[in-house]
Amino acid sequence: MMDRKWLGGADVVLLPGARTGRDPARSIKPGPRRLPAGVVAATQRERLLDGLVRTVAERGYQHATVSDICRAAGVTRPVFYELFTGKEDAFLAAHRHGTGVVVRRMAAAFTAESDWCRGIRKALGAMLQLLAGTPAFATMAVIEIEAVGPEGRLERAQLLTRFRAFFAEVPQLPGGVASKELVDAVVGGVYSTVYRWIDSGRTEQLMDLLPVLSMFCLSPFLGPAEAAERLGVRDWPQRVADW
Repeated sequence: MMDRKWLGGADVVLLPGARTGRDPARSIKPGPRRLPAGVVAATQRERLLDGLVRTVAERGYQHATVSDICRAAGVTRPVFYELFTGKEDAFLAAHRHGTGVVVRRMAAAFTAESDWCRGIRKALGAMLQLLAGTPAFATMAVIEIEAVGPEGRLERAQLLTRFRAFFAEVPQLPGGVASKELVDAVVGGVYSTVYRWIDSGRTEQLMDLLPVLSMFCLSPFLGPAEAAERLGVRDWPQRVADW
């Protein structure tokens, strides 16, 4: 079963890039009533993550500079280097924070359903909705992660392994087929499809993928007909096309 501790904060934390770094609501006013140092640092960190996501989405990781990120965040370079060792460190921090939000939201949607199949569909929907609603983060986290190099690829691989938890209840496969390898293939296929849509500028239409990705995730374990039945799609060839 999915670990319910993942649910904490899933509905209240925004993805990095959802706000502008210079959001006036997060301005830090000088003077005797200035916020405590810890609150100031946390606010500056959030603004830098927002600035990084938007800058990387616009310019690409290779062309984004620390100065660009600081300018987008409204935070000075010295403050940046108090919080991060460099651009890669800040990128990975934004990626980990944002993907953590996505996985927790998926887990919340998954555990709200008593049926594994419907839980998979709900989890996929939660992921697609979050990415579609925050295109800058989708571009940064899915497309630009490759440009970070070995650390970025490692981060992506570790993220994909977390999705195995959603397939803990898959039925035993016949013929000695290893479930783990099939799960990894399905997860990789979902990621690849999402990547192509984001890369081709269709991020805001990602929810259109929900029917086909739902069937893709279930069919290898149940067969297309039973997968459609479990998802509540009786006339599945036509309904999946229209879903």
